[in-house]
Amino acid sequence: MADPGRWRRLNGVRLRTSMGATLVVALFLALASVVFVLLQRQQLTSSLIDLAQQRSDDVAGEVRTKAAGADLDGNLQSLVQVMDARGVVVGASSTIAGEPALTALRPAPGKVVSTTSSRLPAGDRGPYAVVARGTSSPNGPMVVVAAQSLSAVERSTAVTAGLLAVGYPLVLLAVALSSYWLTGRALAPVEAIRRRVASIGGTTELSARVPVPDTADEISRLAETMNSMLARVQRGVQAQRRFIGDASHELRSPLAMIRASHEIEAMHPGATDWPVVTIEILAELDRLDRLVSDMLLLARADEHALVVHHDEVDLDDLVADEGARLHRLGVRDVLVSAPPTRVLGDRHLLERALRNICDNAARHASRRVELRLGRRGGTATIDVLDDGPGIAPEDVDRIFERFVRLDPSRTRDSGGTGLGLPISRQIARAHGGDLVASAGAGGGHLSLRLPIARRGSGDAPHLVVA
Repeated sequence: MADPGRWRRLNGVRLRTSMGATLVVALFLALASVVFVLLQRQQLTSSLIDLAQQRSDDVAGEVRTKAAGADLDGNLQSLVQVMDARGVVVGASSTIAGEPALTALRPAPGKVVSTTSSRLPAGDRGPYAVVARGTSSPNGPMVVVAAQSLSAVERSTAVTAGLLAVGYPLVLLAVALSSYWLTGRALAPVEAIRRRVASIGGTTELSARVPVPDTADEISRLAETMNSMLARVQRGVQAQRRFIGDASHELRSPLAMIRASHEIEAMHPGATDWPVVTIEILAELDRLDRLVSDMLLLARADEHALVVHHDEVDLDDLVADEGARLHRLGVRDVLVSAPPTRVLGDRHLLERALRNICDNAARHASRRVELRLGRRGGTATIDVLDDGPGIAPEDVDRIFERFVRLDPSRTRDSGGTGLGLPISRQIARAHGGDLVASAGAGGGHLSLRLPIARRGSGDAPHLVVA
């Protein structure tokens, strides 16, 4: 059975890149070699044809002024014949004296015809470049034939092909090794990133970052993206630690009160006013219930598991009900402006979000809380304003952090759990909207915004203004 790890190594980026580069070079090099050999052969053949034409021209000049049987020099590499109009050889080089005509070409005087032949009729000789030139002489029309041996071309072509055959695999081997090495060098930053990420263990090295190469390319952008991800993970883990610490502290307080009440009773029987203690314990249990419920809701929202039902909800009714509730809580002046507005959303969640916002306003208000329901462009907005100390610019985003109390002097009962506004923002965002705060010393101002959408747009929240 094949080793999967070995197959993965053979199928790695480095090896595949070097093999791909080698294959491309092999194809182009093979094509270039064939073209080079053919061009070299053609060039050498053309040079020999030119030489034969020059030789035939020289001989034709002699034939025009001398007798047809003039003496002609030659050797096995360069052959010359002179024929009359009937094709009878009247003159030839000494190496082919008495041989039949070299070619059947019979050009008219002034015409030149060239060709190549793998074998001449005159003897068993190799390939030649043959030039036939028609000319005139004192004895009538003549044909001068000059032939140049192509054996040098054949030898040169064979040598070139042999050299290419030897050098071809060597070049491919050099390309394969160099591309493998260069690919490794190019991937070295990636390997450095991998080793650095692999060395980050658990949550003890959250500040660790991967090295960013100074290349301004895809790898450097990968490293920067990796560092951004590590920074987000660090912030997330730190926020989780803070949340766990704050949640533990919040849960410990009511549990400590309940435990202390029972320990006092155990140490001093009969000294405890149980009707009063029972009321206090029930209040702390209610507080525990709210804390657990809020933390579960936030956990579901963090995991994108917050279920939102899209039913018709009258926002004006919710605003009016909250105004009446604030009156019962003891807020002196409650101003409500709520034109009829109907939204498709989760009534229970929207009611909870608005209640958290109003509770926050009631805790900070001196005597007045104002609720305004309106529409701004494509957004329905519920503005909750109070006449309290307002929100400092540096706290506009901080108030939506979990377990945050801007006034340390407030007790936990009067200051809330510190989860109300974060929950309201999560609910708003689950409906496709948002919850934002405005800074200012003239009182607190929170805006619950919901997008206006038409019916029939899928699972997205809808809003209908009546």
